[in-house]
Amino acid sequence: MNMTAFLLFCVIVLLTMVITYFASKKTNSASDFYTAGGGLTGWQNGLAIAGDYMSAASFLGIAGSIALVGFDGFFYSIGFLVAYLVVLYLVAEPLRNLGKYTLADMIAARFQANKVRGVAALNTITISTFYMIAQLVGAGALIKLLLGIDYVWSVIIVGCLMTLYVVFGGMHATSWVQIIKAVLLMGGTFLLSMIVFSKFDFNLIKMFESMKTATPLGEQFLNPGNKYTNSLDTLSLNLGLVLGTAGLPHILIRFFTVKDAPTARSSVVYATWVIGLFYVMTIFLGFGAAAFVGADLITAADKGGNMAAPLLARELGGDFFFALISAVAFATILAVVTGLVLSAASAFAHDFYNHIVRKGKASEKEQMSAARWASIGVSILSIILALLASKLNVAFLVGLAFAVAASANLPVILFTVFWRRFNTAGAIAGMLTGLLSAIILVAISPSVWGPEGKAILVGEPLITLTNPGIISIPLGFIGAWLGTILTSRSANKDNNRDAKFDEVLVKANTGIHM
Repeated sequence: MNMTAFLLFCVIVLLTMVITYFASKKTNSASDFYTAGGGLTGWQNGLAIAGDYMSAASFLGIAGSIALVGFDGFFYSIGFLVAYLVVLYLVAEPLRNLGKYTLADMIAARFQANKVRGVAALNTITISTFYMIAQLVGAGALIKLLLGIDYVWSVIIVGCLMTLYVVFGGMHATSWVQIIKAVLLMGGTFLLSMIVFSKFDFNLIKMFESMKTATPLGEQFLNPGNKYTNSLDTLSLNLGLVLGTAGLPHILIRFFTVKDAPTARSSVVYATWVIGLFYVMTIFLGFGAAAFVGADLITAADKGGNMAAPLLARELGGDFFFALISAVAFATILAVVTGLVLSAASAFAHDFYNHIVRKGKASEKEQMSAARWASIGVSILSIILALLASKLNVAFLVGLAFAVAASANLPVILFTVFWRRFNTAGAIAGMLTGLLSAIILVAISPSVWGPEGKAILVGEPLITLTNPGIISIPLGFIGAWLGTILTSRSANKDNNRDAKFDEVLVKANTGIHM
């Protein structure tokens, strides 16, 4: 056991517990639990969004992907960053103006049917669970490497901690854990990047030239095609990454933690700057791990390459720096899984329990109780699934979550705001088509089926695409379109549809209630 790492881990757990304790004092209502009472400023929410977004996939998975496959690993950095343009220009302001606590609130601003709420809640829980698996896989690998604790117990420990934060602290605790984590992660990544850059005499040209001979891939390291040899698969991955952020529930609920749409917009601007700088630095982490650690040592520590950044820190800065970077990665995982649990629990308590089961009559105390129990249930499910996915790269797992989000949520978000004819049947059809098609395509893909030791199940996949986005995203839009045009005005029960659309259009863009 690395005692320095153990002590730093304990400090981080203690710090987050203190935050949770004080946050619990402020969590007295459903609004406090779901959205921190809408009291965050633009820069605070921007840092919290960045903290949510800069996950274990970003810090651990991308560094490992770049180190092992070169240019193809950088696709994740490009996709994650560009995605925020979609959020900024198409989603942030309408979502804040129309919604209250969850994504389903936005859709329900136009369609009152409980079926819409139920399906939106199902999407949120599914996507959050997919994303959470990636974080728990990274946590298990990290704690196993540092503390010598078995992978199974590592995942269980992190699962228990994330549940405690949400159950007692709600959005107040989640937000401040994210803010502190974002500062720690940016500081640790910048320091490690500068050490790597110094090894190349702070010369970008020298760094890129050196990488042509630093790995077994040779010059091909800097070119695409080392992992994604199928052009359709490459396009599919990038579509999922670029469009998926606008449908990620744990990112979307962050826009409800500020007082108005202008503050939500400023949050995205702050977040984009922080995230942009971070993803530029992943180049240094990946190149440094490839050059100074080597693919053999990286894969020996973890087959998915998830330990590349901590191993690089040990190689360049010794055991203390190794422990520090690992502790930062641990804080990253704790913060992100907390946000994911909260988004799933909010969807269950607010959308399913309050609006469907209790017909909107549940008291705030009942909603908070339901959310806390839902947090426990989501955590248990995610832990079980993470134990089955222990051999997969966490950046890849997050790519799948993005594809599901882009397929199931984005079409309905855009059509709700921008298509007059869109109706209840179309919303339900679009969400279910996107969700089911993405999950089915993943289930029959090389992501699940493959040689022993490299996939969850042994066997031949039915399709060659590792990411379903290029098929499932269009299917989500097509499902929403067909569900709308095939449903007559008399059958869909959308009364005063044109008037309702005009009201939603004005409110989405101005925040003014007609």
